[in-house]
Amino acid sequence: MDSIKGMDEKYLTVSELNWYVKQKFDRDPYLRQIFLQGELSNFRFRRGGHQYFSLKDDKSKINVVMFRGDFDKVKFEPEEGMKVYVTGRLSTYEAKGSYQFYAKSMEPAGLGALYERFRQLQEKLAKEGLFAQEHKRPLPLFPDKIAVVTSASGAVIHDIMVTANRRFPHAEIDLFPAQVQGESAAGSLVSAMQQIQARADEYDVLIIGRGGGSLEDLWPFNEEEVVRQVYAMKMPVISSVGHETDTTLCDLVADCRAATPTAAAEMATPALTLVLTDIRAVIQVRAQAQAQLENSFIMKEPQRLYEQKMQQVDQLSQQLSQMMEVIVKDQGQKLSLLTQRLQHQAPDRRIKQLKQENSYLAKSLEMGIKRILEQKQAACRQAVQQLDDYSPLKTLARGYSYTTDASGNVVKSVQQLAPGDQVRLHLKDGQAIGRIEEIKEGKND
Repeated sequence: MDSIKGMDEKYLTVSELNWYVKQKFDRDPYLRQIFLQGELSNFRFRRGGHQYFSLKDDKSKINVVMFRGDFDKVKFEPEEGMKVYVTGRLSTYEAKGSYQFYAKSMEPAGLGALYERFRQLQEKLAKEGLFAQEHKRPLPLFPDKIAVVTSASGAVIHDIMVTANRRFPHAEIDLFPAQVQGESAAGSLVSAMQQIQARADEYDVLIIGRGGGSLEDLWPFNEEEVVRQVYAMKMPVISSVGHETDTTLCDLVADCRAATPTAAAEMATPALTLVLTDIRAVIQVRAQAQAQLENSFIMKEPQRLYEQKMQQVDQLSQQLSQMMEVIVKDQGQKLSLLTQRLQHQAPDRRIKQLKQENSYLAKSLEMGIKRILEQKQAACRQAVQQLDDYSPLKTLARGYSYTTDASGNVVKSVQQLAPGDQVRLHLKDGQAIGRIEEIKEGKND
């Protein structure tokens, strides 16, 4: 027994070994934060839960777990076969004795995280129709008030105000300052646009933009909340983000896209000099047309305008009179026919006819009842006669009688009697009581 106990102390259990290995993994400082790259394998998105998948390269593969709280921070949609950068730690799953990678963050490799997020969000919003051409609204020709969302310290607002005042001084420019770069820029842009949305009836057009920069600098204008707010604005929106070669999602969702702030201001306002030139040209054309009208024979002899009309009125009046006569005649004929039909179907005549029919039916009914009554009376007399013919009293009147015993039963056979029995004789004019003295069986001769 002591030897067996010693062997038990020498050998580890599976749980003890797995626990020991896990402690080794968890205490190793080199395994607490690892930067890993590889290709996603066996990735099946689990909505609202933890994600389980693998990372592989040409020669090896490792199991990966990413808990829900960490996966919710991922800014793109992982796809099977996608190359990614993953940060996390290495440990073991003690229950199965297998080691796996616990991911804390994940970014796409290749083009880079921002480009991949840009591509995926663009595809998502395009499927929803946010970039569709049928949603684009025309810009107003003569705006009274223009709202601008940009940095208060940048050159964008200066260029817009200078260009707008030069082209169309009538338009009022209102700046809604916002951060255009950094982590809090997206929320700042949305807040500024929501302020404008609350006063939407005051503004004819909105300009949103900033100067050029890298993809990271322009990224707030690619954030989903900013793009959706631009789409939701009640007035037309001009996007002027970056330079002509830069394209953001705000540019795609806006009603118009301008390469520069100056171009945005030119889109939003008409050129006053060109407008005045167009007005002068229109006035000149109208003046020429007026001069031609004043020199025309119609203006000199205006009665010619209505001479033919007067003849047409006479002709139409005559046609109308003729048509009225035809209509009146036709309606008169119809009225005559209706009068005849009404007279033919007059109520008094109909009542008289119905009275005659009623009188005839009453007489027929009386005769029928009388005939039926006579038939029933004749049948009744015949039945009485038959009843009288078959009456037993009439048989008794011819000298016949019938006999009953003491119980009142009719005696039909001598078998019902015995000497000494009392019987009752039923005769035409009464009854007689007698006693049986002798019985003889045999046929009556």
